[in-house]
Amino acid sequence: MTDYGEEQRNELEAIESIYPDSFTVLSEKPTSFTITVTSDPGEDDETVEATLKFTYLEKYPDEPPLWEIFSQENLEDSDAEGILTLLKEQAEENLGMVMIFTLVTAVQEKLNEIVDQIKRRREEEKERNERKEREAEEAEKFAFQGTVVTIENFLSWKAKFEEEMTELKSKRQKEEEQAGKTKLTGKQLFETDHNLDTSDIQFLEDVGSSVEVDESLFQDMDDLDLDEDDPDFNPLDLGSDED
Repeated sequence: MTDYGEEQRNELEAIESIYPDSFTVLSEKPTSFTITVTSDPGEDDETVEATLKFTYLEKYPDEPPLWEIFSQENLEDSDAEGILTLLKEQAEENLGMVMIFTLVTAVQEKLNEIVDQIKRRREEEKERNERKEREAEEAEKFAFQGTVVTIENFLSWKAKFEEEMTELKSKRQKEEEQAGKTKLTGKQLFETDHNLDTSDIQFLEDVGSSVEVDESLFQDMDDLDLDEDDPDFNPLDLGSDED
């Protein structure tokens, strides 16, 4: 028959000797204690820390202990969830054997991984920021200098320009052809509008009927001494003044 109490007391003595500065007994019935686990120093001597609380059940180690993260430092919630999952997996694998040292060692390794992850995340963030700064500088430089002309982009521009000019020329040609079809010559206008046949005659008739003659502007022919038999007679001289 397994003496669970004896196994638990022996493990406590071993744990206290291994972690003298981080082991603390909280209660004896039930047996409950904490162990503070700290990662190895990372960049700038930064560490992450978790204080684990364990409680023995009556039939430990044939049944797993209870555990929780009693306190934490520099540990994100997602990492804390990962530690709790790790403890569950390790407890299931070591069921039937004293396991506190195994559990604490697994958490120690996990914390070291977290420190490395923090370092990598910071390096990646630094690289992203540096890349953004370079891109901003290049964009500013590009905006100031404009596009550098190369053979490739010149040929591309030339092909596009020629295509646009061809389309424009074709469009203008179609417009001119369309305009030529709708524009009539003078003869065509005359033939299509029969009113033009009599327009000039009608104009003369209208003007002739409206002309008035001022007879006072003419001399009385009876008052004039005319000798039509005179060889020097010139009707044009009638309107001239004699000195």
